[in-house]
Amino acid sequence: MAQITDDSLRSAITERLQAVHVEVTDMSGGCGQAFTTLIISPQFQGLTSLKRHRLVNAALKDEIAAVHAWTAKCQTPDEWQRDKAKAEADGGGAAGPSLAGTVGGHVEGTTQ
Repeated sequence: MAQITDDSLRSAITERLQAVHVEVTDMSGGCGQAFTTLIISPQFQGLTSLKRHRLVNAALKDEIAAVHAWTAKCQTPDEWQRDKAKAEADGGGAAGPSLAGTVGGHVEGTTQ
């Protein structure tokens, strides 16, 4: 498999999960080994968090196997709109992927 990029992940997620919005952040400084994502898909409606993650992991099995670190925040369009409205009301921007545990948005110890 070719190196995983944020663009290739975004395309795979959009296509395989019918996502209406996808944010992918390469946390490895561009080397394609650590990604965090925000996936908004109507397919998540009625599913528990665990079932949402299992759906994502099954859809992206090959891509996830090729990277070192992977996190996904999975929401329905309604949940995403609610969180965006709350974040804007609180004076912040839209809630994207968490950058917790990073240094400047990158996993410490990785190179570009």
